[in-house]
Amino acid sequence: QVQLVESGGGLVQAGGSLRVSCAGSGRTSSSYALGWFRQAPGKEREAVAAIRWTTGNTYYADSVKGRFTISRDNAKNTVYLQMNSLKPEDTAVYYCAVPDARPMYGFSWYNPRWYDYWGQGTQVTVSS
Repeated sequence: QVQLVESGGGLVQAGGSLRVSCAGSGRTSSSYALGWFRQAPGKEREAVAAIRWTTGNTYYADSVKGRFTISRDNAKNTVYLQMNSLKPEDTAVYYCAVPDARPMYGFSWYNPRWYDYWGQGTQVTVSS
């Protein structure tokens, strides 16, 4: 069983920074990757960033590239999303997710259908 718990969300002014964390338990580290997604009210869930557990390869949405950094601490089974230069349009509930341990041929990091386990989400609000 895999469990994911996000933390670190909050309210910040535009231009500020926040770091959200995703702590995993169970077989998290056996997963292919961990992804961060976000969902704003009335909008579809969108991919933000992802990281491969084994190689550390990272992936970013164009909207956050250069502002957000995803990193991992394998010993703590935790992945971080450092968010700098925040904009009001970054306001959303941020979720982390991992795929189940299975063959991942054709994996698309930005497609939520590849992810089987999700955290409960943490609210990030950026005021203008």
